Amino acid sequence: MPRQPRVTGKAMISALRRAGFAVVRVRGSHHFLRHADGRATVVPVHGSEILGPGLLAKILRDCDLTRDAFDALV
Repeated sequence: MPRQPRVTGKAMISALRRAGFAVVRVRGSHHFLRHADGRATVVPVHGSEILGPGLLAKILRDCDLTRDAFDALV
């Protein structure tokens, strides 16, 4: 099984924007994103820190995206 891509919070937000999500609000370093169909998630942006594999999986579950679809966005 290939490894998941190593992405930062900023790169994750860029990929999710390409998937139709928009930043609704920001509280501190946490960006709240929502899709027009109601899907929502929170992405922490801590400088150039890489998102961990568990957090990446949780964000993809919240957004209802497959890993292949996410790889195409990144």
